[in-house]
Amino acid sequence: MIRLEGVSRTYQLGGQPVHALVDITEHVAPGEHVAIMGPSGSGKSTLLNVLGCLDRPDAGKYWLDGREVGTLSDEELTAVRRDLIGFVFQSFHLVPRLTAAENVELPMVFAGLSRSERRRRVETALAAVDLTGRSDHRPDQLSGGERQRVALARATVMGPRVLLADEPTGNLDSASGRQILDLLDRMNEDGITLVVVTHDPNVARRADRAIILVDGRIARRLPGAEITGALDLLAPAGGPS
Repeated sequence: MIRLEGVSRTYQLGGQPVHALVDITEHVAPGEHVAIMGPSGSGKSTLLNVLGCLDRPDAGKYWLDGREVGTLSDEELTAVRRDLIGFVFQSFHLVPRLTAAENVELPMVFAGLSRSERRRRVETALAAVDLTGRSDHRPDQLSGGERQRVALARATVMGPRVLLADEPTGNLDSASGRQILDLLDRMNEDGITLVVVTHDPNVARRADRAIILVDGRIARRLPGAEITGALDLLAPAGGPS
């Protein structure tokens, strides 16, 4: 589903180059659940932006669902983001004046789906995250966990094959966070490819495996079940644990 070969991304900051990603080569199989971890500034969000076709690498190649992303036009990339990829963020990014149902409906409005199809999909998506009874509530009338469930329904309403989540439980209490993680696990079991950026080993342990970034490079790869804490993830393979 996802294949990266020698991907690098460099930014200019104050006239100095910042190597956010350095020679990343990785493969994520269809239906796999992968966690991306690492210290602040390690390149996690940059990598997620590249995977989500929100940013282009300076070097290397990226294939998504068999298509080389670097060869696609801006219009084609927009279609890829709309049809293949769902995004979930720590800060929800809901439109405050819209109800839960209207927030979920937004991607379908931009995609030009009929009103009847949008209504059907909204009902299905909200039911999948256990929010049928809250569809007419605005974000300020919902708890943090409910807002993230609305965001999750919106991210999946177009039927994406890949779901990218950036610290999806970062703004939630532990009970709400577990509920979101259970929903993500359920979607992954239904076949969606799931990539989650997280600082939390408890989140990463749910993944099939974890990729540990340090200074823009892949430092370690671990099965999710072997992740026992945060500090030992910062050392490259063969280094101190």
